[in-house]
Amino acid sequence: MNAWIAAALVLICSLFFAGCDKNGQPIEQIGLDKLAKGISTESDVRMVMGQPGTTWEEEDGSHILEYPKGPEGARTWMFKIDANGKMQDYHQALTEENFSKITTGMTKGDVRWLLGKPRTVVPFKASNEEVWDWRYLNANPATRMFNVHFDMASGKVKRTSSSDEPKTLG
Repeated sequence: MNAWIAAALVLICSLFFAGCDKNGQPIEQIGLDKLAKGISTESDVRMVMGQPGTTWEEEDGSHILEYPKGPEGARTWMFKIDANGKMQDYHQALTEENFSKITTGMTKGDVRWLLGKPRTVVPFKASNEEVWDWRYLNANPATRMFNVHFDMASGKVKRTSSSDEPKTLG
């Protein structure tokens, strides 16, 4: 019986560590450990991440590859590729820090560029609002919702809100 328990513990530990990087931290996105800033190419990024949801062209010839992992995912990755095709940086867009940058009067384009593709876009005619939302992981990590409320007439941010993810019945 003790051998069975030891084998079960080895299996559980193996499964746990398979979901961690070489420093023992949870893997946020499989394959990121294969990419190196300033060394990996756009082709390398596409091999790891696949086809981007959106490519944002910059004036200096660089571009940003957006990888939204929604609607059920809680991450959106942004990869900065320089004019020579090298990956300069990448980051997770759905963070408390980025949410705090959303301010009254910003345009839909500004918000989209900062946070990536929203999970849903819902018009509320009675309040003259269009609400975009994103699933994200907070520090706990618990899944939450971040919402941006736009004035339907101007298309500008009125306010933001966040909440726990709604529970489903069943």
